[in-house]
Amino acid sequence: MRALLHRMLAVCALLSIVLPGVAAAQGTTFDLAGPVLTMRVTRGAVTLPAGEVPSIRPGDRLEVKADLPADQSARYLLIVAFLRGATNPPPKDWFFKAETWDKKPKKATLAITVPEGAEQAIAFMAPETGGGYNALVKAVRGRPGVFVRAAQDLFQASLDRARLETFVGGVARIEESAPERLVPVSTALASTLAIKLDAACLSRARSLQASCLTQNRDGMVLQTGGGTTLAEVLGGTTTQFAYSLAATKEGGGGLYSPYISLARDFARLFGVFRSASYQYAPALAVGSGNRLRLQLNNPPSFQNPQTVLVAPLPPIGNGALPPLRAAMKDAVCLAQPGLTLRLDDAPLLFATGFARELRLRLGLQDGRSVELPVVADAERGGLVVSADARKLAQSAIGEAVLTGRWGFDTFTGPRFPVQNGAPSAWAAKPDDAVVVGRDAPLTLQGGAASCVEQVALRDRSGTAKPVEWKASAPDEITATLPLARVKPGDLTLLVAQYGGAAPAQLTLKGQTEASRLEGFTLYTGDKEGRLVGARLDQVAKLEVAGLTFAAAGLTRDMGGGDRLALTTVGNTETLTLGTSDAKVTLKDGRTTTVRATITPPRPRVELVSRNVEMAWRDGRLPLTLPDHALAPEARLTFSARVINTRLTPTDAIEVATADDTAAAKLTLASGKVQAVGGDVVVASFVPKETLGAAALGALKMRLVQGDMTGEWQPLARVVRLPELERLTCNAEACELRGEALFVIAATSATPDFAAAQPVPVGFVGNALAVPKPVGDTLYLKLHDAPDDVVKVGVAGK
Repeated sequence: MRALLHRMLAVCALLSIVLPGVAAAQGTTFDLAGPVLTMRVTRGAVTLPAGEVPSIRPGDRLEVKADLPADQSARYLLIVAFLRGATNPPPKDWFFKAETWDKKPKKATLAITVPEGAEQAIAFMAPETGGGYNALVKAVRGRPGVFVRAAQDLFQASLDRARLETFVGGVARIEESAPERLVPVSTALASTLAIKLDAACLSRARSLQASCLTQNRDGMVLQTGGGTTLAEVLGGTTTQFAYSLAATKEGGGGLYSPYISLARDFARLFGVFRSASYQYAPALAVGSGNRLRLQLNNPPSFQNPQTVLVAPLPPIGNGALPPLRAAMKDAVCLAQPGLTLRLDDAPLLFATGFARELRLRLGLQDGRSVELPVVADAERGGLVVSADARKLAQSAIGEAVLTGRWGFDTFTGPRFPVQNGAPSAWAAKPDDAVVVGRDAPLTLQGGAASCVEQVALRDRSGTAKPVEWKASAPDEITATLPLARVKPGDLTLLVAQYGGAAPAQLTLKGQTEASRLEGFTLYTGDKEGRLVGARLDQVAKLEVAGLTFAAAGLTRDMGGGDRLALTTVGNTETLTLGTSDAKVTLKDGRTTTVRATITPPRPRVELVSRNVEMAWRDGRLPLTLPDHALAPEARLTFSARVINTRLTPTDAIEVATADDTAAAKLTLASGKVQAVGGDVVVASFVPKETLGAAALGALKMRLVQGDMTGEWQPLARVVRLPELERLTCNAEACELRGEALFVIAATSATPDFAAAQPVPVGFVGNALAVPKPVGDTLYLKLHDAPDDVVKVGVAGK
C-alpha cells in the first residue's frame, strides 16, 4: 500500500509537469453563473419540468433548449449525448445537436426520445467551430467511461449544490425578515439539509452571524451517501492513479465538500482531451421548475482552446426514493398548530422539487380514510401538516402514512405516530376520589396524551390553578394536583386539548384521608410509645390505662406507612401487661380506637459512674470542668448497669451524639466493653477518635441486644476547651491570653455570673479582656455548654 501511494504521488507530480496550469486554473467552487437550459420531460400523458425529475427512462420524450439572452454574441452548440456504459461506446445517432443562435425553434430546440439501452445522459454547451461537433463525438466515443463518471458525479454534485443554495437562501431570508431567529433557524436548516454548521458563528454578534455561516461554502456540504467518485473513472492507468490520489485527504481532497475534489478530478480528467480547439470544463445543473441553471467553477474561454461546458442530465433508470424514515418516537397531535413531522436524512426532499403531491393519509378508527396535504419546510426541519387537520374533530387515528410522488413515480411511507382524540375520553383511574391536604397524584386514561395542551384544577370558589402533568403513555397522563391547602368537597379538573374544542370537565371528590391505625406499642418503664398506621399526622393524642400520650415525632417507612411517637409524663412502670383498646383523638375532634399492647420493659442501661482523663499541656492555666463534661480528646471511662436482661457476648453499648449525626457501637466481643459480674459493664473511649469531628455536645448511650435496642440514656457532654496561657492584671483590668478563645461565651469574676462579661461571637484574637477575679479563680461559660461553669485557676497570676 505504501509503494502504491508513492507511485500515485509520483504520477501526480508528473501530470503537473505534463499539464502545467490545468489543475491550478480550476476553481474549487461553482459560484460563477453560466448559461441556462430549459427542459421538460414527458412520460405517457404526464409532462414535468426538469426540476421535478430525479431520473428519466428509455422512451421518455425530452424537450431541451438553451435559454440564452437576446444579445448573446458567442454561438453555442447544444449537444445532448446518451451513453451506454464505460466500455461500450454509444452509436453516433445517440448524439443530438441544436444551433442555439438559430431563430427557428425547431433548430434551436432538441426534441428527443431517450433511446432503448441508454444508461446515462449528458449535455454539452460547445462554442461553434468548424469540425468541433465531430471532435466532441469522437472524444466521447473514444473514452465513454470518462463521460459516464462525469455525468454521474456532476449530477450528484448538482444535488449537493441544491442543498447548499437552499441553506444559503434560507439564512438570507431569515436575516432579512427575522434576524433574532437566525440561530434556531440556521441550526434547523443545517440539520435538515446535511450542511456543516460552524457553531462558532452563532456566538458572534447578530449582525455578523449570517455572513459567517455562509462564507466557507467549499466545506459546508456533508456527504450523505456512499458510492464511488470520479477518481474511479475508467481511463488510462496513469490517469486513474492520479484521480484516485486527488480524492484522498493526502492528495488534498475535501473532507466534506464534493466540489473541491470534483474540480481537481475534472482538471486531470479532461486534461487528456485538451486540443488546440477545445478544452472541457464541468458545470453543475441546478434545477428549478423547467430551468437548469449551469454553475461554473471557472470563466469559459472563447479563444483557442475554447471551453466546452459539460453538464449532467437526470440519470436514466428508476428514480431511487431517498430512504425516508420518521425521526419521531413519541406521538404528536395533529391538531397542534404548526405541527411538523420530522424526517431522518432526507435533504433532497427539501432541497429539490422531486417530491410532489405530498399527503398524510390517515386511517381513522371509524373506518374512514382522510388525506391531509403536507409541505416540506427545511426551515422547520420537516413536513408541515395543513391546518385542515382540525377538521378531523375528535376522530381517533389508527395509522398515518406519508404518500406522494417522486418525479413520475408514486411512493408510500414512512409511518408517523400521530394522534387525535376527544377530550371527553379522559377518565380518572382507579376512581374520582382524591385526598386533600397535600399534593396528590392523579392518573387519567383514555384520551390522546399528545393532544393535551394544559390541565387546571378549579375549586368550589371557582378559582382555577394550573396543574403539572406529563404524558406517561400514549393514552395516559399523570398529573400532580395542588391540594395542600384545599378543603374537602367536589373539585373540577379541566383538560384542554389542541384544536379549540371545549375542555373536558372531570368532577373529583376531595376527601380527607382517614388515619389508618394499626396498633400502639409501649414498653413498661418507657416514656414514649409508638403508633403505626397511615396519615398519622391527623392524630392529636392517645389515652390508655389512665395515661395521656401526646403526638411527637412522625416518620414514614420505606413502604409508605407512618410511625408516630407519642410521649407521656406519667409513670409507666406499673402498667399491666397485655392488650387493650386505646382512645385516639384526631386533630379535627373525631375519636376512634386502636389496639394497644403493653409489653415487658425493654433492656436498658443506667450509668453507675464515669471518669475523665484529660491531657493537660504544661504551662497552661488549669481548668476545672463539671464531672459530666470532657474535651473531644479526653478519654471517658464509664460503668453502667443493665436492667431487665442478662449480658451476652454479642451485646453492645451504642454511644451517639444527641442529634444522631455520629454513632458507634462498643462491643463485648471487641474488648472495648468489659463485663463485671452479670449486670455491669465498663467501657472506655475517646470521643474524637470514636465518633469523629461531630462528637460535640451531649452524648447518649443505650444497650443493643440483637434486634432489640434499649432507651437512650444521657452519658456526658463533649465541649471544646481553650488553651489558656496566662492572666495579666493591673489595678483596673485583666487580660487573658491563649488559643481558641472563640469557644468562650462569657467570663466572670464570680461563680454567679452577676457581672459577666460576654465574649463576641466569632472572636478570633489571642488576648481577651476579662474581669478581675475576686480570688484565685476566674469563671467561664463555653458555647458548647452554656449552662455549665468552668473554673480557671489563676492563683499567683
